[in-house]
Amino acid sequence: MPKEQVPGKPQTRRYTPEEKAAAVRMVRTLRAELGTEHGTIQRVATQLGYGVESVRQWVKQADIDDGHAPGVSTADAKRIKELEQELRELRRANEILKRAAKFLRGGARPPTQEVVAFIDANRDDVVGGKKLGVESICSTLSKAGLQVAPSTYYAAKSRQPSLRAQRDAVLRPALRSLWEDNYRVYGARKLWKAAKRAGHEVGRDRVARLMRAEGIEGVRRTKRVRTTRPDPAAARHPDLVKRDFTATAPNQLWVTDLTFVPTFAGVAYVCFIIDAFSRMIVGWRVASNMRTETVLDAIEMARWSRGTQLAGLRCHSDAGSQFTSLRYGERLAEIGAVPSIGTVGDSYDNALAETVNGYYKAELIRGPARPGPWRTVDDVELATLGWVHWHNHQRLHGYLDDLPPVEFEGRFYATQQGQSALVEIK
Repeated sequence: MPKEQVPGKPQTRRYTPEEKAAAVRMVRTLRAELGTEHGTIQRVATQLGYGVESVRQWVKQADIDDGHAPGVSTADAKRIKELEQELRELRRANEILKRAAKFLRGGARPPTQEVVAFIDANRDDVVGGKKLGVESICSTLSKAGLQVAPSTYYAAKSRQPSLRAQRDAVLRPALRSLWEDNYRVYGARKLWKAAKRAGHEVGRDRVARLMRAEGIEGVRRTKRVRTTRPDPAAARHPDLVKRDFTATAPNQLWVTDLTFVPTFAGVAYVCFIIDAFSRMIVGWRVASNMRTETVLDAIEMARWSRGTQLAGLRCHSDAGSQFTSLRYGERLAEIGAVPSIGTVGDSYDNALAETVNGYYKAELIRGPARPGPWRTVDDVELATLGWVHWHNHQRLHGYLDDLPPVEFEGRFYATQQGQSALVEIK
């Protein structure tokens, strides 16, 4: 018997399989007695208090299941539904595996904190009409070989952060700040050195791990482009360096070279003069041309910063026309310096200057901190001004025991003064 309906409160009636089968049986029996199908479904439905369309659908499906009418049987419909559900689950599992590829590449098991962070980042994403969920992610990862239970996740979420995690939370923003402040060019080794100089007690491996977690890395240099086209037959000064770019004190050996920077407004040409002892850039110039005046301006800056008379100084360059000119030699002679030029077409003979040009372009011109192409020569000049100051006062040089050039020279002069004081005491 149908359940009593409460007036004013419509309800959705749920019928048991037995009630459905009984209604179908009554319709078929009535049809056999009357010899017709007309009105049988409505009569049975009315007497039972069932919905007419509900009974009609039951009878239709029963005829299909018994093979009396074409269509999809109940068993087939159930199987299709199961297959569709299985397909949705496979798609969800495949999506989880794609997102967790970094955890499943082999090697050591990832830290629990990383797995928990992965679950947090993906648990609420909807795939296949359903959220991925904690249990589904844990089950998929476990089947792929990364054993993690939902209880592990919930325990990690409720557990207080470890001392290491608390320390990492402090170091990560500090390391990123140092990386940003240094033109985003430092790799793990130099960022580790910079962190120690900033007062952070941290190991190199930990810096490398936290850099990976922050998604930051050091800059990489690109292939060098050859710009010097010398004349082999032109007269030039002898090579006084012979690829030995070492010096025992400042102002013994300078190296210089020209490089170029493309801009929207034309090509900017940059000349650097570097002291081989401390790697300090003692003079530089950015211009829209590569005439000899560009090099002479750089020499004037170097003379202003290092002194007007520098006896015994060698100034080494390649065989470019600016460095073989008479005015270049005369200007060096004014400060007591001697020109030196390497062999024609051999960048190794001016390797130190080429190295500075290389990391100048890698760190500033094409560096990660640069938002886009350079627009004008003035933009390049202003940026180079800031980079040279950073290079001399902050950049850590591996050749100088990871010290900036200014600090390295300061230590040298302090040592010299200490030795002089000892001599006077004796």
